[in-house]
Amino acid sequence: MPARLLPLLTETPQSGSVLAARLGVGRVSVSTLARQLQAQGYPVQVSRRGYALHAGTPAPWLPDIAGGLQGRAFRYLGTVGSTQDELRAWASDPLSPAPPGAVVLAERQTAGRGRRGRVWEGQEQTGRNLTFSLLLPLQPDLNRLPLLPLAAGAALAQSTQRLAGVGGLKWPNDLQDPQGRKLAGILLEADLRGEEVVRAVLGVGLNVGSAPAGAACLHDFAPGLRRGEVVLALLSALETWLAAPAEQILDAWRAHSVTLGQQVQVQTQAGTVSGTAQDIGPDGALLVQAAGTLHRITAGDVQLIGQL
Repeated sequence: MPARLLPLLTETPQSGSVLAARLGVGRVSVSTLARQLQAQGYPVQVSRRGYALHAGTPAPWLPDIAGGLQGRAFRYLGTVGSTQDELRAWASDPLSPAPPGAVVLAERQTAGRGRRGRVWEGQEQTGRNLTFSLLLPLQPDLNRLPLLPLAAGAALAQSTQRLAGVGGLKWPNDLQDPQGRKLAGILLEADLRGEEVVRAVLGVGLNVGSAPAGAACLHDFAPGLRRGEVVLALLSALETWLAAPAEQILDAWRAHSVTLGQQVQVQTQAGTVSGTAQDIGPDGALLVQAAGTLHRITAGDVQLIGQL
């Protein structure tokens, strides 16, 4: 029953009487359903004026969102374990699988994850941030796979620079503000069959209206920014950059980088490498000059020396 109320809600408050008549229930039932939606993680506001969604909610039935989605398969959910897992399950549905380019966006995750199994933080408040996963519209070959997080980073940086005037890329997958505080993270997960990429799912977590301690959000720089506007900008930029030629991706990433040219300390499985981040290779590897040796790093955690 709460699912029947949700698509009737907009950013404009509606009275309990109006919603009750549309649903064919009593006003007390509307109040109960609204509270249930809140418990499920949806940003439903209840006031004397009535019932509404938090301003800027990226619900796909709202006119300013629907036009930008242009028929894209899009699921808007409340609380989930992980948008990555939700999208994988949808893609594997034998009756109605998610098509390429499908998106799952959730207001809250209970088991969100970042690189190397880390927990993605900053999801306690609904109606504030963006957490979504995208089923890649193209089936990339194995050699192109490492470039896709860089392409997603270029899309993020380009979008947040335009919308909020902020966003620099720290290798391999973080978006930062000028003070080195994290704004967003990217996670690419691929299902492989031998040398073939069967499926690739890209996850994005972006702090729009709130951030955990030590991180930043876009509202620190553009207080009036709406989440719906942000997600449409990101999806458009991702579509462009994920299909871009490799050299364009690398050049765009370099242009937005806060890593290259800096003294860095990189934690790798083989140990710590300290030196100067010189460039990124054709496969997206970080090239670090240390003690006369050029190290090619394909995976690791980077700290800028000035931020240690």
